[in-house]
Amino acid sequence: MKKDLSRRNFLSQATAATAASTLGFPAITRCQSPNSKLGIGLIGVGGRGRVHVKSCANEEIIAMCDVNENMLGAALESAPNAKGARTSTDFRHFYENLDGIDAVVVSTTEHTHAFATLPALAAGKHVYCEKPLTRDVHECRIVTEAAAKAGVQTQMGTQVHSWDNYRRVVELIQHGAIGPVTEVHTWVSRAWGWQTEAEALANKDIIYTPDTPTTSMPVPDALDWDTWIGPAPYRDFHEFYFPGPRWYRWWDFGNGTMSDLGSHRNDLPWWALKLDAPLAIEPLSGPKAHPDIAPASMSVKYTFGERGEGYPALSHTWYQGTEKPKIWKDGGIPNWNDGTLFIGEDGMLLADYKKYLLLPGEKFATYEPPTPWIEPSPGQMEEWIRACKGDSREPLCHFGYAGPLTEANHLGNVAYRSGKKLEWEPESMTFPNAPDAEKFLRRSYREGWSLT
Repeated sequence: MKKDLSRRNFLSQATAATAASTLGFPAITRCQSPNSKLGIGLIGVGGRGRVHVKSCANEEIIAMCDVNENMLGAALESAPNAKGARTSTDFRHFYENLDGIDAVVVSTTEHTHAFATLPALAAGKHVYCEKPLTRDVHECRIVTEAAAKAGVQTQMGTQVHSWDNYRRVVELIQHGAIGPVTEVHTWVSRAWGWQTEAEALANKDIIYTPDTPTTSMPVPDALDWDTWIGPAPYRDFHEFYFPGPRWYRWWDFGNGTMSDLGSHRNDLPWWALKLDAPLAIEPLSGPKAHPDIAPASMSVKYTFGERGEGYPALSHTWYQGTEKPKIWKDGGIPNWNDGTLFIGEDGMLLADYKKYLLLPGEKFATYEPPTPWIEPSPGQMEEWIRACKGDSREPLCHFGYAGPLTEANHLGNVAYRSGKKLEWEPESMTFPNAPDAEKFLRRSYREGWSLT
C-alpha cells in the first residue's frame, strides 16, 4: 500500500459509510445473537493493545494495525483467532477495508486516539478506546458528539471502573453514608513529567527526561515513525519519546500524569458524586510550565456547582507527584500513596483502587453498608462486547460518560499551563475571564491531518 494515502481518501471512507446508514442501513451494527462472534479490528496491538487481543479471544479478529511491525507480528502469533487477519502499519490503510468488521478497538498513543476513533464512529462501528479518550478538550468534544450521533456501543478503557471496590464506594457515597459531600481530594504519587535529576531519583522515576532532545537517534527498523508522529508536529526520533510509556510526558503526545491516571482516579468522584462540567479550575502548585513536557508534580482545584438534591456545590483538588493534601501531611488520615478522600457532613471516606475506609473508624464501627445495587461487571472490555452483541446493559464508561470526564481532566492541565484560575463555559468551550488560555484547548495539526 502507498505510504502517502491522502487525507481526502481517508475521510471519504468514513463519509461513504455515514451516508450508507442514512439510506436505510442499520445505524448500529450488532451480531445476530449474543452467541455470535464479533468481527473485531484492533488498532494498536502492543502494551494495552496486546491485553485487548487476548480479551478478544472468543471473537473473530478480522484486522490488526500497529506502527511497530514487531508488535504486529507478535500479536498475530499470540492470537489463534487472527489467522488470515488483514494487517497494516497505518490506520488510514486499516480503514480502507472494513469488510467483516463490527467493532474497532483503539489502543494507540493518545495523540492519535481521536484520529483512529472517528472513522469507526462515522462508519457505524462499535468502538472501544483506551484512556484517555483524546489528547485535548477540543478533540474530546468532537469524539463525544460523534459517538452520540453514531448510536453505537462505546467504552473507554478505564478498567478500574469495572472493579467491585469502586462500585461499593459509589453506593456508600450515594446512599449518604457520610452525608452530603462538599470537599474531595485525589492524589497519586506517580511523577511522570519534567523534574530535576534529584527529584527523579527521589520519585524512583526510571525514565528521567531532563529536557527536549537536541539530537536525534536512528529510527528502529520495524517502526513507522512518520505514522507514529501522525498529527503532531514532526520531530526526529529519540528514545525519550518511544517506546511507551515515555511519550506520556510530552504535550505533543500526551498530558503527563493527569490525563493518564486522572482517567482512573478522578473517575471515582466523578461517578459517585454525579459530577459534570466544572465552573472553575485553579492551579495551586507546581513548577513553571515547561513548553514541551508535562509536570511531574503539581496540584489543581476544581469547583463544581449543585447537581440536584443531596449533591451540593463542592471543591475537588487533584495532587500528583510530591504534592499531597494538608490533612494527609498533618496525619489526619492514613498516608496511602494514592487515594481519594471524600469529606461529607457526617464523616469521611478514604478510597483506593481495591480498598476503602469510613472515618473516623469508631463512628462507623457498627455501620451496615447498603445492599449492593450496582451489578458486578464481567470486565471493562467484556461489558462492551456484551453490549455490541445486543445485550441491553450499556457499558458504564460509554463515551457519553467518559467524554466529559476526559474534558475535565484536560482542563486541569490547561489551568496549570495557563498559570491562572479559569472560569469555564462548557457550551461555548471558552474561558470568559481568560481567553488567552483557550489556546491550550486544541492545537494545529501537521499538514495532511485534520479532524474535519
